Amino acid sequence: MTIALIVYFLFAIALVGRLLLYGIRPTKTLGWMLAIFTIPVGGMLFYFALGRNRRKNKFYKLKKTKEVSAYFKTVEAYYDNLGKDGDANIPAPIKDHIKLAKLIAKTSKFLPSPGNELTPLKNGPATFTAIFEAMESAKKFIHIQYYIFEEGELADRFLSILQRKTKEGVEVRFMYDGLGSNTLSKTYIGLLKEAGVQIYGFLPIRFGRLLSSINYRNHRKIVVVDGSTAFTGGINVSDKYLKGDPILGTWHDLHLRLRGPIVNSLQAVFAMDWNFASGKDDILAAGYFLGKSIPGQSIAQVISSGPDSDFSSIHQLYFSIINRAKKYIYIANPYIIPGEALMEALQVAALSGVDVRLMLSANSDSFLVKWSVRAYFEDFLEAGVKIYLYPDGFLHSKLMLSDDELTTIGTANLDVRSFEQNYEVNVLVYEREFTQQLKNDFLKDCEKSEQLDYQAYLKRPKPDRLKEGLAKIFSPVL
Repeated sequence: MTIALIVYFLFAIALVGRLLLYGIRPTKTLGWMLAIFTIPVGGMLFYFALGRNRRKNKFYKLKKTKEVSAYFKTVEAYYDNLGKDGDANIPAPIKDHIKLAKLIAKTSKFLPSPGNELTPLKNGPATFTAIFEAMESAKKFIHIQYYIFEEGELADRFLSILQRKTKEGVEVRFMYDGLGSNTLSKTYIGLLKEAGVQIYGFLPIRFGRLLSSINYRNHRKIVVVDGSTAFTGGINVSDKYLKGDPILGTWHDLHLRLRGPIVNSLQAVFAMDWNFASGKDDILAAGYFLGKSIPGQSIAQVISSGPDSDFSSIHQLYFSIINRAKKYIYIANPYIIPGEALMEALQVAALSGVDVRLMLSANSDSFLVKWSVRAYFEDFLEAGVKIYLYPDGFLHSKLMLSDDELTTIGTANLDVRSFEQNYEVNVLVYEREFTQQLKNDFLKDCEKSEQLDYQAYLKRPKPDRLKEGLAKIFSPVL
C-alpha cells in the first residue's frame, strides 16, 4: 500500500509538472491540480481524458507536400502585403475588414475568395435535396464528412446514390466521427466498402486510446462534389431533420451551398482530415482542386479550428466580429456557453449601444446543457443583451450576423467544446445582400419567439437558480 501511494504521489507530481509546462489558464491549471490531489485515481483519469493541452501536444502534423508548401507561402505573402500596396486591387468588403481577413489568413491559412455563389439552405429537406442533386451530377469525386451519420431514410438514399456513382467510376471518400456516428453499423459500412467507397472513422473509439481521444471529436459536416460544389453548416445526417424528433419536435437548422473558388478551401479541410484519419495524402494533390471558375459575386473565407491548431481560430473570429460591431450583432446558436472573453465582449457591445440579440431554442436536447446555458442569462440581460427563446421544435443553427456586412455560418457553437476540443469549420461571408437576407429571416424568427425580460427573470424560482449554478460548474467540459 505504501509503495502504491509513493508511486501515485510521484505520478501526480509529474502531472503537475506537465500542467505547469503546458497549462493554458491559471484557473484551469489550479483546478486540475486540485482534482489530481483530492480525487484519487479519478482526478488523473479525468485529466487524461479532458485536461491535456492539445495545442502544445498535437494529434497531427500536416505533411508538407510541394503543393502545401507553395500554398502556405502564398498565404504568408497575402498576409504580409494586404493593405500595403494601395487599395486599388482590394475588393471593398475586404478593404472594410482587412484586420479580420488577415486574422483568418494567419490562424487558419485560408484566404478570402471572390467570385462565389452562396446559397443558404434552411432545414433538412432543402439541404438534402440540394446535396443529393449535387451528388447525382458527380463526374469525378464525392467527398463526405459528418459528425453524426445515422442509419435511416437519409442514409439509405446516400447509400443508393454512392453505389450507383462508384459503378460510374466516381471516386467516393467517406469519413465519420468515431463517437458521433458510433451507431453506424458494420453492415452499412460493409455495403459502402463493397461498393468501392473508401471509408474511415475519425478517432475511432478504441480501448488503448480511449482516454487520449474520447474528448476530441470532429464536429465538421462537409460534402464536396467534383471540386465545384460544397456544403457545410449545422445539419448532420439524421432522419429527425425530415420527420422531427418525438420529444423535441421539428429540428430547425442552417446549411450553406457553395460554388466557386471557396470550394477549394473546404476541400483542403477535408483533405487534411482525410490524411489524419486514413494516413493517405493523395487528395492533397492539385488535381482535386478547382481551376478558375467564377459562378457568382460573393466573397467568402473558410475558418477551421481544432484542438491541435495553433490558435482557437473560430473563437477569435467570433470575438473579433463582436468587438468590431457598430450597429448590431445577431446570433442564433443552441449552445451559448461563452466563457469569460466572449461574455465580456457581448456585454461591452450591448452596454455601448450595439443591438445584441441571442436566439436559442426554448427546448433542449440535454438537461445539463440547458441549465448551463441558462446560467449566463441573468448577466446577459443585465447588460442589455436581448435573449429570444425559439418555441418551435429545436433550433440547431450556428449563425452570426453583423452590421449588414458580415455573416458566418458553420459547425461551431459558442462554447468551450467547440473552441478547444472539437474540430470545427465555419464560412465567413463578406456581403451586404447575403447578410440582409439572413437578417430579415432572423428578425421574423424573433417575432415568433419569447423575449426574456430582465426583471421577470430575476424572479425565477430558486430551484432553477440552483440548477444553473450546478450546471455552470460543468460548462468548461460540455
